[in-house]
Amino acid sequence: MSNAPGPLGALTPRDEPEEAGNAAVQRVRSPIPPFLFITFMLFLFTNHNGDEFLARHQYQDALRTLTYQLSNYTAWMNGTESNFSVPDQDPTVPPLLRSFNINGGILDPLASSYFSNTTGTFHGNAQFYNVTPPSLNNSTAHEWSPLAEKYMANANMSLILDKIGSWNWSASDKIALSLIERRPSSANASGNVALIHGKIELTDESTSEDLRLEFEGIHIISNGTMYALAQPTGQHVDLRLLPGIVPEAFRNETARIIEPELGSRISKLKNLIDAGVIEQDLNSDEDPKTSCPFSLYVVLDPVNVPERLLREFEEETQRPAGIWTVKPPPLSISGLLMSKECGIVYEFQKTEGVGLRSLFRKLTTYAGTTAIAYLVMLILLSRQMKRSRTPSGISRISFWTFLVQSTVDSLSFAGHTVFALVADGKPSLSLIAPAFLACVLFANESQFAMLIQQFQVPEDATPRTPALVPTATNPVPVSEGAADVPANATTAATVDVHPTPTPPPGAQSAASLPTPTVQATPLQTQPSFLAFFIQHLRSDPQMRLWLVLFVFLTLMVHTILSATLSIIFVAITYSLFWLPQIVRSARRGRSSGLAKEYLVGTTVTPDFLLCPKNVLEIEPRPWSYYLAAFVCLQVAVVILQDTGLGPTFFLPRRYAAVKTYDYHPVMPLPNDDPESPDQSLGDCAICMDTIHIDASLRRRPTSLDEKSDWEKSGKGTSKRKPRGGTAGGILNAVQMGVGNATARKNYSLAPCHHLFHTECLEKWLAIKNICPQCRRPLPPL
Repeated sequence: MSNAPGPLGALTPRDEPEEAGNAAVQRVRSPIPPFLFITFMLFLFTNHNGDEFLARHQYQDALRTLTYQLSNYTAWMNGTESNFSVPDQDPTVPPLLRSFNINGGILDPLASSYFSNTTGTFHGNAQFYNVTPPSLNNSTAHEWSPLAEKYMANANMSLILDKIGSWNWSASDKIALSLIERRPSSANASGNVALIHGKIELTDESTSEDLRLEFEGIHIISNGTMYALAQPTGQHVDLRLLPGIVPEAFRNETARIIEPELGSRISKLKNLIDAGVIEQDLNSDEDPKTSCPFSLYVVLDPVNVPERLLREFEEETQRPAGIWTVKPPPLSISGLLMSKECGIVYEFQKTEGVGLRSLFRKLTTYAGTTAIAYLVMLILLSRQMKRSRTPSGISRISFWTFLVQSTVDSLSFAGHTVFALVADGKPSLSLIAPAFLACVLFANESQFAMLIQQFQVPEDATPRTPALVPTATNPVPVSEGAADVPANATTAATVDVHPTPTPPPGAQSAASLPTPTVQATPLQTQPSFLAFFIQHLRSDPQMRLWLVLFVFLTLMVHTILSATLSIIFVAITYSLFWLPQIVRSARRGRSSGLAKEYLVGTTVTPDFLLCPKNVLEIEPRPWSYYLAAFVCLQVAVVILQDTGLGPTFFLPRRYAAVKTYDYHPVMPLPNDDPESPDQSLGDCAICMDTIHIDASLRRRPTSLDEKSDWEKSGKGTSKRKPRGGTAGGILNAVQMGVGNATARKNYSLAPCHHLFHTECLEKWLAIKNICPQCRRPLPPL
């Protein structure tokens, strides 16, 4: 049996075509699914088992501390031996409070009254005073300066410098209070005293940073005064010290409600630990900005409403019954925030507040308005996506524009979700509606951005030919019948040569001996994981897009926790809404294809945050109005690009010319048979049918000035040139130009010199924007 191989075109069992080798290389480099990588990264970022373990220990330490405090306080209340005693009130404080007009009084119930429930939020300006002894000696004297000197008589400057910390106290001119009031459940407590707790925020306008303090206090309802102790976040307030800061007339009543309050907190903490509900303190890892303890003294501003009508209003607000009440009166407070250990005094006057129920009603209104706004944006987006799903429409849109919009909407979704979780009460559930619509809008914009990126990625791609690394390069002999292989072609191949012994005389001829077999073998190398990941990242556009989105979402999760980073991130992304679209339209020389309703609606709807009384308690910065004006200017530029001014109307003349590819150039007519009724330019590479030439182009003069055969024969013409001869030539030129333009629309010549029917190429580009023959990227048709 002869082992001689056949011709080169026939494959032996050991021969493999080059395409098979390339396919093997591609099969070895199977990509890792992007969602597995993203899931792994999300697990790393969201795994907080160590933090939960530390939080549980903090809960247990707090439980032990409260239990110890309760036992000592109960012993002191019973008059037995105890390690605790309530300090006496500082006698220098009441005169100082009266000098600042922080003193309540009994009002005429028929003319004016105080609010009995002050649960809500308060925002206002604060005035800083340095009352340390050196500062009081060098500063301008106030009428309360002698009282402040007595207040700071025993101050120790070395301790003040240790406690004051790194916070810039003189730059804090904004104060915000979040206050929750609750009537004690003890049977021994009267209805004149209520417990309050909450947070104080001092804002540095220059850096937009906040200093947070937590306070616990007492509200004396009859005279509208509040007394509280405040500590920086992370340093808990000792409730047992509250009787020492209230007036002597309310000292015993305050002391009676402390014991049941401590018992209630211990029971609640035990239940949380047993249930495994551990709330992590997000600010526990922050470095303390100060260790100054404070005392808070607040007085309610009276309202000109009789006490009976004000109580009816508060009852209707708490438990709506549909009865008529007075118009909601303004809620405001004034007070002092004092620290004797640090020599600091903050004064705030007429600080406006919003009650909790009023805040919830405003929150519901905000949620409904925002949901309608996002619904409008979602409808506009769906209509724009339906309008732009053609190849021509997708090629005009900027991928970065929709990526930025999806990023902003994802931040809005995260912000509304966090706000709904943080806010207490049923009205916070209304925030789920705008959060859900923002999530749907984000998903649709991300999906559309991916579609745009997949469609446009071949525009800037450079074709790469995978090369095989040869182990030996030898000229391949061409046998007869292999006419498709050039005679001088060389192939990168691994030559497998089996040595054969010299045949003895009379043996087979050399032609019957086995010849070396040539096999195309790729280089078998194992790349490193980093090289493989980089190569996969460069070759897979979806991987790049998901990685970018993952980085954006990771940054936004950390951005939400910082007010400064949130403002910077939103300002940068919002300012880049339409700039990528303007740049793409100018570079491509084509309009954007975006509807005016989508441009205007997407730009105007997020501007409701500029309301100075918004429910998010975000005070508009002065530059926010300029930012909104800048975005509106971008929209105006995009609209002007789509109108008659052109995409490059704002550029200088030498940069305004944009070169676009012409798919319908003038093609030379075939010279084989000009009289043939079936003249064509060739076959279409898609449908394989003939591309016929329009009849108006088959016989024509070579120049507009040359006379046709009919004119040369003199038939139908006079020797005298008519007056309208020039008009006749122009008419012939116009007719020929129209005919040429119409006929040229019948064919399309790609940059790779492949010819198609225009209709066939349009249908092909609806699926892919590459040449169906050579697979090269094609410009928009």
